[in-house]
Formats: sequence, structure tokens, C-alpha cells
Amino acid sequence: MTGAARSADPSQAHCPPPPSASDLYGSPLPGLALALMQRRWTGVERERIRVAADALRRRLAGNTVTYVINRNLNSSNICRLRCGFCAFRRDEGEAGAYRLSLEQLGERAAEARRLGATELCLQAALDPQARLRGSHLAWAEQLLRHLAAAAPGAHLHAFSPQELLFFAQADRLPLDAVLLRLRQAGLGSVPGTAAEVLSERIRRVICPEKLSARAWVTVMLQLQRHGLTATSTLMGGHIEQAADRVAHLLTLVALQRHAWQHHNRGFSEFVLLPFIGASAPAPLRQRVGRDQPDTEAMLLLTAQARLLLGPWFVHHQPSWVKLTLPQAIEALRWGCDDIGGTLMEEHITTMAGAGGGTCQTPQDLQRAVCSIGRPVRQRTTLYGVPPVDDAFHPAATGLPS
Repeated sequence: MTGAARSADPSQAHCPPPPSASDLYGSPLPGLALALMQRRWTGVERERIRVAADALRRRLAGNTVTYVINRNLNSSNICRLRCGFCAFRRDEGEAGAYRLSLEQLGERAAEARRLGATELCLQAALDPQARLRGSHLAWAEQLLRHLAAAAPGAHLHAFSPQELLFFAQADRLPLDAVLLRLRQAGLGSVPGTAAEVLSERIRRVICPEKLSARAWVTVMLQLQRHGLTATSTLMGGHIEQAADRVAHLLTLVALQRHAWQHHNRGFSEFVLLPFIGASAPAPLRQRVGRDQPDTEAMLLLTAQARLLLGPWFVHHQPSWVKLTLPQAIEALRWGCDDIGGTLMEEHITTMAGAGGGTCQTPQDLQRAVCSIGRPVRQRTTLYGVPPVDDAFHPAATGLPS
């Protein structure tokens, strides 16, 4: 391996040391967390956990439910990796493979802005042909600038840690240089996907070709150094065990503590992503034995995550695409305070066989939240209040404000 190639490995890059969790792992918290995850709770006990999570949500985030008007842009599903759970990826020339042009992406971005979107969420497969003058990073820079011009004022929430690492490795650049150039091109924040479960034992089965758990953590540390905020995720409900979930959640806490200690925001929210098996590759689908999420188990995990992440994660969000909107609304009683985004289009989860749909209007989300008697408001990507010109006005649709 050349020196240039080694520098693209985030574990070799110049970055802060991994966050110390000594005060977590030297405390009774891991043992208590494992007990919370492992125990088979009765119906009465489940309700107590729900009430406790809901009370913590109310104390940290208040009673108002938030949502963001956004659009997903999945530019291509042609991917050099193969993951054991992914029904989205295709090979070049395979049935169902697609690659959107810069012009098509710009048109969709402009349409989203006209419809009131304040955020564009960009995630895609690792497309070997997504290059400009031989550079994957130059292509990403061009894409960001093109979308910023097509949708002025939209926040660009783009490129998972896996994609960022791919740019660095493919172009043989330090990750620091990649992040600096993407920020200059308009990158606003990063989706914290590709985490799946931060357990090497599990990753060897479900995504052996993906970045390691250690690499994902190190990318997050680099993002913190650059002042970039990211979301955090956990894909649950497949072959992971209680100990894997606990290790994942406590790793997120350690990263968030590190961010706050260095006066960075760190993670903006936590999103639980239930496994969808309907169209997943056969080996994992057969091993899990379930096509759709076990909603009762996922609601309990929602509450457990709220309790374990504690004050370090104010905002928790369910996935209405994976759970369906009615079950995502139910999750608002189990510790969540945000209902996510309108999306306008969605391909990754839908191609896996999810039944939640691909789009919600602001009216859809507001009606759903109002049905449980909670106030609701629009937010920005980073949970601010949208400028007046960007705000969705429910009075114009007859919805309660």
C-alpha cells in the first residue's frame, strides 16, 4: 500500500484520539443498560418504560413535535459494495440500475425548493462512474455547487461516512482535505447512516465490505473537528443482540460527550431504523425470518434508546418510511419528539419492501401529529426556526396551528 493510500484511511489520519469512555465503562451504566436491553419485560413493565421515556422526552425536548420539509435525492444505485441487507444496489447494466444526471438532480432540487423544502438530503451508492476528470471528490463538489445554484438557500445534508471515506480512498486524499473541500462547496451537515450496528461481530455478517465500526467513529471525530453536525442512527431488529445495541448506544454517547467537551454540536438527533427484510438478500432475510419490523419490539427499543442516550441526545426521530406513519406517530408516545421529513421521494428503503410510502406532505405530518393532541411546528435541519419566507403556514390549508 502506498503512503498516499494509507493517508486516506481515517484510522491513520491526524485526528483527536478516540473518545474516552472510562467514566462510562467504569460506572454501573453499561451493566444497567444491558439489563434494560436483555430483560423480557411484561406488559405493565413495558408501559412503565414508555412512561419514563416519554417523561424524559418532555423534559429535554418539550411537548412540541417538529418536522422538516425536505427532499431525498438518491443519485444512483450502482454500487461497488455488496451488503447483506441491501435491496437498493445494482451492478452497471443490471435491471433496475439507474444513474441520475446532474441536470435531473438540479431539476428535482429546484422543484423541491419551489414546494418549500429547506433541506436536500443526498445519499447514494458508491458509483464507480461518479467522477469528474477522474476524481470522485470533484464530482461531489460539482454536485453540491449545482444543487446550491438550483435551490438557493436549501441546506445540503449530504454524503454518509461511507461515501466520505470512499471519496478519500478513491482519490487518495486525507479525509481532512475531503471535508475541507466539501464544506467550501456547500456541505451543511452529514447523514449518520452506514453505522448499522457498531459491532464488528455483526458487521462481518451484514456488511463485511463496508467501513468498520472503528472507521465510522473516526469519520465522526473528523466531522467534529470540522464543525460539521451529523445525525446518528441504529439499524435494529435483525441479528443484533442486546449487548450489540448497548455498545452502539454507549459509543454514540461517548462521541457526543467528546463533541460537547470540544464545544462542537456533534449529533443533531438519533434515528432508529428498523430492518426491512421483504426484498433483502435471501441469506439475511431467511436468518431474520421477518419481512417487516416487529413494531412492538421497535417501540420498546425506541424507549430504551431514549433512556440510555439520556441528556446527550435531545432529539429522537422514528422512520415513518419503515414503520408507516401511524406507527411513527405512536413512537411519539415512546420517547420521540420529531416526526422526520416530507422526503418527497425515497428509494433505498422502498426498494427493500417497506410499506410506509415515499412522500408525506406537510399537511399529512401536521394532521397526524394533531391527531394525538400534540402541538407541531416546522424546523430546519439543525432544529432551528425556518425563515419566514420558508415557513409552511397551516392556516393556508385549514390545518390547526
